[in-house]
Amino acid sequence: MLNPKVPGRAPSRRPAPLVDPVAPAEPKSFAPREQRSPAAIETPTAGLDLRRRALIVVPTLNEARSVAAIIARMLDDDGLVDPLVVVADGGSDDGTREIVREIAARDPRVRLIANPGRLQSAGLNIAAAVGGDRAWLVRVDAHADYPKNYASTLIDEAIRMQASSVVVSMLTLGVTPFQRGAAAAQNSRLGAGGSPHRRSGAGRWVDHGHHALFSLGAFQAAGGYDETFSHNEDAELDLRLTRQGERLWLTDKVRIGYYPRRSPLALWKQYFSYGKGRARTALKHYAALKFRQALPLAVAPAVLGLALSPLFWPLALPALAWGLVALGYGAVLALLKGDMAVLLAGPAAMIMHLAWSTGFWTQLLTHGGQRWVEKVLAPPRQAVS
Repeated sequence: MLNPKVPGRAPSRRPAPLVDPVAPAEPKSFAPREQRSPAAIETPTAGLDLRRRALIVVPTLNEARSVAAIIARMLDDDGLVDPLVVVADGGSDDGTREIVREIAARDPRVRLIANPGRLQSAGLNIAAAVGGDRAWLVRVDAHADYPKNYASTLIDEAIRMQASSVVVSMLTLGVTPFQRGAAAAQNSRLGAGGSPHRRSGAGRWVDHGHHALFSLGAFQAAGGYDETFSHNEDAELDLRLTRQGERLWLTDKVRIGYYPRRSPLALWKQYFSYGKGRARTALKHYAALKFRQALPLAVAPAVLGLALSPLFWPLALPALAWGLVALGYGAVLALLKGDMAVLLAGPAAMIMHLAWSTGFWTQLLTHGGQRWVEKVLAPPRQAVS
């Protein structure tokens, strides 16, 4: 059996435990399942192909409309062996927890745990601790569409390519007119800048993608997600994984469906946070931006120049050129797709660009200001005689 973390190396042999080794052994419990600790839930593994055992984690916060369907979709997988679906809930008040408890009471393959940190990154880190000796960690978002046999296909790809992580591409979908416009923008170079996981194509090795599957050992060795990140935690972890020698495979065997924000304000808030998160990653690791990431940085200064153009009219030119390109690109997309709602791709892309740029500069300047204040207010160093 191949070690999912180190390609080509056989793992050390150890007997398969009957319980997940996350706590000292406890006496057998006869309490309701949701009240029992993970160690009290037996998981027989004799005779199973342990390479195909997966921990599937679904972080939730008010996902009552979709959580049952997502759990059913993950368990309806012909290629999995002894799967464990862990729903890490951040304090839902819409009935999500009650739905999961009811499912878990009927199906021992489902477990509900609390995520006090509320963020997806915190929930995934907590859930990773109950994975036992399962080889793989699968990350599943409750508001996305997944194909049948999603998790087992990811495992097949990881074993075939000897990859420590398998990432997937996304097809953005829309229902309302604004969503369809935003989806068209995000599926194009206008909104995604040519990001590999935002378009279909042949499988390849990448340095980042939409998170889908990890070797549980590699995930834990890297320290899991940085829980101080509310956004861009995926790219930050990918950076640490690649720096420790792990390989990320972007598969072309499965693709997920993603639904963008329904309103301009919600889209603005999302991309503002994305920009701040990307700046935090760059500052934490001193990582240079790629060209497609650096180009939107010019948008916020260009809009500032437009505001100052009454003082000097040429300052308006960069913002006007950007607006014409975005709106023109959206018009072309609408013609190609035959959908008038896609005309909103231009405005949606402009919201994404400006919000991302503003968020990045806000984080960068805030960080710089904090460093300057710390330097000014730092007590003077005593001379050493």
